[in-house]
Amino acid sequence: MASFKSSSSTITTFKFHLGAFLLLVGVASAQLASNFYGTSCPSVLSVIKSAVNSALRGPSWQVPLGRRDSATAGSVSDVNSNIPSPALNVSGLISAFSNKGFTAKEMVALSGSHTIGQARCTTFLTRINSETNIDSSFKTSTQAQCQNTNNFVPLDVTSPTSFDSAYYRNLLNQKGLLHSDQQLFSGGSTDAQVRAYSSNQGAFRADFANAMKKMGNLSPLTGTNGQIRTNCRKAN
Repeated sequence: MASFKSSSSTITTFKFHLGAFLLLVGVASAQLASNFYGTSCPSVLSVIKSAVNSALRGPSWQVPLGRRDSATAGSVSDVNSNIPSPALNVSGLISAFSNKGFTAKEMVALSGSHTIGQARCTTFLTRINSETNIDSSFKTSTQAQCQNTNNFVPLDVTSPTSFDSAYYRNLLNQKGLLHSDQQLFSGGSTDAQVRAYSSNQGAFRADFANAMKKMGNLSPLTGTNGQIRTNCRKAN
């Protein structure tokens, strides 16, 4: 019995060293190659490429060219009267966009641009500190980030660098950063559209692209109106 044990141990030891040797040989001979996964996973490169492209894709659309630059800067009053305030309620938002020829649905789609970008704390402190239709954990974390009121906070707390429909899901969960954001889902006429985009990213992207194309055609300066600048930093 003792002899059998010794023989078994020897065989086991030999197998171990042989396995280790073959492993080392395999590691030493395994070189990098463009077709390394050609047999084991031949579609790996196309899968990776597709995933990366999907992650980086925002919607796209054909941009009409030929717009001239204005020779003068707009006034503060022009800006305030043409850009919707973050303090507007849903009826005010609908009215502001309607004045430019946009439907309520297009307004909700364009608001989805807030899926990327940031806002300065001073623009939403009233909502964060005083409003009740806000998720408690979101409120606490945002207040912590705004100890310095000049700090910036992502408009989309879920995926701030991805152009996706998370913005709308945030609204369903009362995590809209601006007052005007959360107003889109506050028991009003735009609730259904927010729900639709929250679960259908393809529809959001398509509608956003169409609305952006429409926005690009808002009173452009063409022909002899405006100028084509020779230096982009200043009027001719």
